[in-house]
Amino acid sequence: MSSRLRIQFLALLMLTGMGALGLRLWWIQVAHGAEWTAQLRGSSQATVRIPSVRGEIKDRNGLALVQNRASYEVDFYLPEMVKGYRERFGSPPLTEYRATINGMPKDQKEPDIIKIVNGGIVPRLNDLDLARDYNAAKLQRHYRNDTEVPFSYIKDIDFPTMAKFSEHDVGLPGVDIAIKPVRSYVYGALAAHILGYVGAPDDTNKEEARKYTFYQGDMDGKSNIEKSMDEYLRGKPGVRYLRRNAKGTIEGVLHEDPPQQGANVFLTLDARIQAIAEEALRAVGRAGAVVVDPNNGNILAMASVPSFDPNTFIPSIKAKDWKALQKDESDPLVSRAVSALPPGSTFKLITSLAGLSKNLQNARFNCGGGVSYGDHYFKCWVAEKHYTHGTLGLTDAIKVSCDSFFYQYGNAAGIQSIDAVGKMLGIGEESGLQLTGEQVGNLPGPEWMQVHHPQERWSQAQTANVSIGQGYTLVSPLQLAIAYVTIANGGVCYYPRLVDKVLNQDGTPVLDEHGNVAVPQTPRVRSDLRKELSRDQIELVRKGLWKVVNEDGGTGGAGRLKNVQVAGKTGTAQATDRGHKDTVAWFACFAPFDNPKYVVAVMVQGGEHGGSVAGPIATRILERTLAMDKGEFDMQVAWLAPAHKSNPFQMIKGVNYAGGNLGGNDEEDADASQNADAQMASSDASPDVEPEADSAGSVQRRAAPRVARAVPVAAPAPRNFFQRLFGIRHQPAPAPTPPPPNRRRGTR
Repeated sequence: MSSRLRIQFLALLMLTGMGALGLRLWWIQVAHGAEWTAQLRGSSQATVRIPSVRGEIKDRNGLALVQNRASYEVDFYLPEMVKGYRERFGSPPLTEYRATINGMPKDQKEPDIIKIVNGGIVPRLNDLDLARDYNAAKLQRHYRNDTEVPFSYIKDIDFPTMAKFSEHDVGLPGVDIAIKPVRSYVYGALAAHILGYVGAPDDTNKEEARKYTFYQGDMDGKSNIEKSMDEYLRGKPGVRYLRRNAKGTIEGVLHEDPPQQGANVFLTLDARIQAIAEEALRAVGRAGAVVVDPNNGNILAMASVPSFDPNTFIPSIKAKDWKALQKDESDPLVSRAVSALPPGSTFKLITSLAGLSKNLQNARFNCGGGVSYGDHYFKCWVAEKHYTHGTLGLTDAIKVSCDSFFYQYGNAAGIQSIDAVGKMLGIGEESGLQLTGEQVGNLPGPEWMQVHHPQERWSQAQTANVSIGQGYTLVSPLQLAIAYVTIANGGVCYYPRLVDKVLNQDGTPVLDEHGNVAVPQTPRVRSDLRKELSRDQIELVRKGLWKVVNEDGGTGGAGRLKNVQVAGKTGTAQATDRGHKDTVAWFACFAPFDNPKYVVAVMVQGGEHGGSVAGPIATRILERTLAMDKGEFDMQVAWLAPAHKSNPFQMIKGVNYAGGNLGGNDEEDADASQNADAQMASSDASPDVEPEADSAGSVQRRAAPRVARAVPVAAPAPRNFFQRLFGIRHQPAPAPTPPPPNRRRGTR
């Protein structure tokens, strides 16, 4: 081939190659440009999950009991911190640890996050007097197990610290202030045992966390309403999209999908009645009280002392505070309103109804001071006072609370009838409220005995014990209140209601997966005694309860009120609470008698008598609540400090309020030979406990020199959250001086 032809051939090849290259570039940049751009954009983004905002919890009048407030926290974004260390100082220090991989132990290496923080982060914070002691072991576990989750270095910082962070540029990657919504229990300890508290989840949802570059989880409801209504209170998380440059450094925020607030939960509680009940209970050390609307089963108040402030758990509870609560023998975390104890003579209501179901309304029994069953002589409480009740019918036996009558009456009715009526009224049954640690109590009988005490046989003596609310019988104040609701309204037993409705933020009801209202407002009926008993039979019991309070010789004379007819029943029992022997005082009542609006049940541990201890407390609650209805009393709902007596185990002989109840009463005593073990509500909800600082996280602070405030010539360009978070400046800044190689700065 000639030189001319060879040159032409090479030129043709070059043109063909250039054409192919151009075609390829067109194919990439034009035909598929959008696709590749989208992929490039995706690879240059970082995402941050923004926690959802919980809905509010309100009382029946719309008063907010639980809201959200802004909490300022100093967070460490540990991957960015390690990356920043690597870029500025080179390879990070490493640490070894033993891990289990595929079931086999293996040595692993990872960046020593404690050395990185103590050597590269704490000194700069210390220069600004912003360093704080922390738990280094927790930091290491966090980096190992929850790398993508920010580590909270300082929680709920005060305003001066926040101002200092804002005034000075820390200049450290992965360190900044985060603003998070946290729970605020508006009135302190008010209704603490009902509302509960929240905390960090026990485990990070790894599957969900993998969807984000950085993951901030939602708070979990840990107890009571916060827990049982968690699915409704919890909102929807948001997402913040960040832009990375070619080096992987975050430069700013692209856009944000804000979180959505959860639904608001409206309780049946009336905060004013709740405040009345809590104020009344503070006269004693260990007690519980429940106020219920007898016309629908709505709980208007449920109080327990001693109490606690749920704000202590927000954002997390200090380890020393958690230990103090756990060591407190009076157990302020326990709700005594849902704890089960022997009910004493208040249980005679159930025994009375059981006898009526066997047509014993005309039965009369003699009280000669006691009754013998087998080799045991069961005394009536009046035997200690050296007199007897004589021969009685049902209403008068209720009035004077004659034990001898009810020993015989209960055996005539039979244990099966007592248990059947008790079950109809919810004794020994779950309430359905899903309150933390609620105890169902105990309604013993022959079948129960075979299971729990197979060496014993049921006898008339056992039935006699149950008939007066002793022996193995255990009832909670909530259960007792519902039983008295049934007699107050003439025979309808309702399930107790605590949540009235759940509304979205736009005011519409929350719907379930089938499109129905998730929490209906319709009362739920457990049973109807009117199908078993006549109106006259039920009225016999109501009349007996009226006599207890309003006739001379009744055991509940301390329950009398001016211009209002109250009906009720006293009770005194013996119990053992975790080794402590207690006398338990009870009073259950309702008013007004002819048209009941309120049922109140009060239980006091360490109360000598039901009439003189629990009676005045219940009357105080009734009196103020009825006066409030008439506009004659204004109960202000205000912040409450936790209730706590210096000697909560001291025996209480009586409770008196200035200008309190009328009348006196003939006190019944409990049989000291009949003890039952109380079932106290468990308080094992796991809070978010902030551990104490350890030696590796201990910071020796040194005061920073005063920094003069500069007068700006021109306002600087604003820096967004993540520019501050990752130390991004509008102009390059000199890197901080690296730490000395053989010494930790700012540690001891």
